[in-house]
Amino acid sequence: MALRVINPVLAGFYPDPSVCEADGVFYMVCSSFAYFPGLPIFRSKNGFKWEQIGNVIDRPDQLNFDGVGVSRGLFAPTIRYHNKKFYCICTQVDKLGNFFVTADDPAGPWSNPIAIEGAEGIDPSLFFDDDGTSWYVGTRPAPEGPKYDGNWEIWIQRINLDNGALLGEPKGIWRGALRNCVWPEGPHIYKINGMYYLIHAEGGTGPDHAVCVARCQTIDGEWEGKKSNPILTHRHLGASAGVRNVGHGDLVCMGGRWWMCCLASRPYGEGDSRFCNMGRETFFVPVKWEDGWPVCSWETGLIENAYSLAGNVVVRTDEDADAVTFPTMDDFNEPELADYWISLRERNENFITCTQVSGKLRIYGGEPLTGNGKVHMAVRRQTSFSFEASTVVHANFAHDNDACGIVCFQNERFHFRLQLIQRGKLYLLQLVQVADGKETLLAEEVMTGGSSTPYCVIRVVAEGQRLFFEYGPDERNMHLLKNDVDASILSPEKAGGFVGTVVGLFAASGDGRESNDFYADFDWFKYENIGRNWIFK
Repeated sequence: MALRVINPVLAGFYPDPSVCEADGVFYMVCSSFAYFPGLPIFRSKNGFKWEQIGNVIDRPDQLNFDGVGVSRGLFAPTIRYHNKKFYCICTQVDKLGNFFVTADDPAGPWSNPIAIEGAEGIDPSLFFDDDGTSWYVGTRPAPEGPKYDGNWEIWIQRINLDNGALLGEPKGIWRGALRNCVWPEGPHIYKINGMYYLIHAEGGTGPDHAVCVARCQTIDGEWEGKKSNPILTHRHLGASAGVRNVGHGDLVCMGGRWWMCCLASRPYGEGDSRFCNMGRETFFVPVKWEDGWPVCSWETGLIENAYSLAGNVVVRTDEDADAVTFPTMDDFNEPELADYWISLRERNENFITCTQVSGKLRIYGGEPLTGNGKVHMAVRRQTSFSFEASTVVHANFAHDNDACGIVCFQNERFHFRLQLIQRGKLYLLQLVQVADGKETLLAEEVMTGGSSTPYCVIRVVAEGQRLFFEYGPDERNMHLLKNDVDASILSPEKAGGFVGTVVGLFAASGDGRESNDFYADFDWFKYENIGRNWIFK
């Protein structure tokens, strides 16, 4: 089977992709917001089959995420390679602001952040000119004062990469391709055949999102936009589009051919009831050059499911492999969690650990999942419309209302918890829905009493936008706790924010604090996609 580009290249919550090439190998990073470790980094030898090699932010001393909401934290990284060194530049909103880190090996370790003083705005990028100068590229509110919400501009300024100091004067170079443009963002500058090109997004991160291009003969001259902007969008397809929210592109040349990575979302449902539970994912489209301008996905103008390496639209077959495949089963036999596991705001290895009990993940009780505190959970991204997620849990309760189990999590105010919980002398299995901050008990079953370590297999099955919750003594003898639960509260359309759904394991102490005396041991966690539908049918 010939190698093909299969979209989405990164399924699930992997927004704001940025890609670079170094010595014939390709590297890609994505936004991670308040999850830790942050800024997942992927490697590919051909640009189409990817493997995760680590996370750029993987040490607590690099950045502090205390108290931030799920959709705050790290916005829109850019990765670049220059003079044998890797640079990843990013924004930590509400905290450090714009910063960059460096590494000799993209698998790590990455340096501690270098703050860029005076760099207003978000979505930073770096450009290295062939005259030896280095440029900061970002987006900020119109300096004279925004006339309307989203009246921003893309600006540049020289930068000293030894200390992060901005040099000379900043200059606004572009305010978007369309009249009264909103949110020109995600800027990336390239020099191709002696001409400077600016790829950027505009229209906001929702259905009006788009990728546009401008060019200039000098980096600080008068930029002109392509008359047929935007060069990639699905906003003209309306609410019925199978892929929407298309934007935030970055160019790379692979095997002598140009490609663009970008973000987009795949909605569930029909008509007005369409929701993007997986959030914004990473896609690739082919690019060719005509009259000095890029043309994206030239056969249809749209993001397609599969392309040949020449950039032609092809039909994916059952033999075509996805660009990234994560393990279905994790038996926690390694001393550290795999790179694809993430936690919220931090991961304190004294409370989330694979080393205390051989072959088990132990999670000690943390603060409530409904707050912005020290939440103890280990989760992974939902990567398909339908899936099964299951585990076996041993709960060592210490207080009333100690709880542990599986969480389907969008944010603090919108999630489902399938949990074992202690109430007096009873141990209960509960399905709790949190919607707009209100907790509702959807189902409850008395499990047992008199044992300090109740044992149970629990499972969540997603069939499109419907969820089914099950339990039992083993995987072959499962009982239905609750069926046909609407999962649309796990979508950004209902929950707000910028992230997608994650699924995994948690423990929350009944007294609402970090607890060393209550813990849950998880023997394994299984996550398996059901089907490979590219769009919802």
